Amino acid sequence: MSSKTVSSGFGQNIRVQIAGGSHEPCISAVVMGLPEGFAIDMEKLRAFTSLRAPGNSVFTTARNESDEPIIATGLAEDGTTDGSPLTIIIENKDAHPAEYEKIKNIPRPGHADFTARMKYDKDGKYEGPCMAGGGPFSARMTAPLCAAGGIALQMLEKRGIAIGAHLFSIGDIYDEPFDPSAVTGDELSALAKSPFPVNDAEAGRKMRDLITKVKDEGDSIGGIVEAAVTGLPAGIGGSMYGGVESVLSPVLFGIPAVKGIEFGTGFAASLLKGSENNDPFIIKDGKVTTLTNHHGGILGGITSGTPLVVRVAFKPTPSITLPQDSVDMDKMEPVKLSIEGRHDPCVAVRAVPAVNAALALGLLDMLMQ
Repeated sequence: MSSKTVSSGFGQNIRVQIAGGSHEPCISAVVMGLPEGFAIDMEKLRAFTSLRAPGNSVFTTARNESDEPIIATGLAEDGTTDGSPLTIIIENKDAHPAEYEKIKNIPRPGHADFTARMKYDKDGKYEGPCMAGGGPFSARMTAPLCAAGGIALQMLEKRGIAIGAHLFSIGDIYDEPFDPSAVTGDELSALAKSPFPVNDAEAGRKMRDLITKVKDEGDSIGGIVEAAVTGLPAGIGGSMYGGVESVLSPVLFGIPAVKGIEFGTGFAASLLKGSENNDPFIIKDGKVTTLTNHHGGILGGITSGTPLVVRVAFKPTPSITLPQDSVDMDKMEPVKLSIEGRHDPCVAVRAVPAVNAALALGLLDMLMQ
């Protein structure tokens, strides 16, 4: 896959480049700029990547992948980072590219099939990446993102910074939101170990019932992931395009199926008056902070020292077995398409660790300034 056709890199001080495709032999992440001498806890890293791995429950695709991260370069003999680019490889052991051969000329509604063909098909000669299962546009690409982000999470933890997320909503069912002013690192750490993280067990049960229902109907459902970060010092970020929101948003939007991002009170702030949305400054434990946290820990693009709160909206998984209208682009005629194969009925469930990973990498990049 040529870098001329696919751009899957981000970061300034910590540079991450992701490569491969959903049904290629492997996928990978190269992380540049990591400090020398950091000891990676591989057991903890495997535990984190396993949260995103498929086949772990009835709420995910049946594809059987362990998502075992293999570090090929960048480690010294003692197992610590040596300052050179860190290469992480994840093998695709249960890839079935042949399943997509019969629909290669039929764009799947909601997928990148059509737009990728418009971009890369030049004069009838396809010159783009392997598109089986979505290729580089597939949610499979969040596996190396999680492997790289899992290392960033460990580095942030050493600095006293905790990141965690939960399923804020699935369809029209909502979990108990974070208390934006009082969420703790212990709460976030507990959520980070759960394959179906929620604050309210009853809401989680209703979410699982809804996912099962739409799956049985051959359909899918969308959701929102809410994440929080504690322990961030005040003063990280900058104005306009150097702001925390500006740096984190591209990394989060790189996660397939993301359709919206909001920080703090977000879009709901548009319904408030200034007197309602402004967070009064107070002194607590000898430090200046805010009474409330509508700003989500960011003012003017710079961290305020209060918890950073962000919500990420995911569209329904576009691969569904219900019949859909499409076209055969070679024959230029309409067709009915029912997508077979192994797909998540709700992509938001396995997106939780991907959101944590993206936040960790983006914040570590800013802290390295």
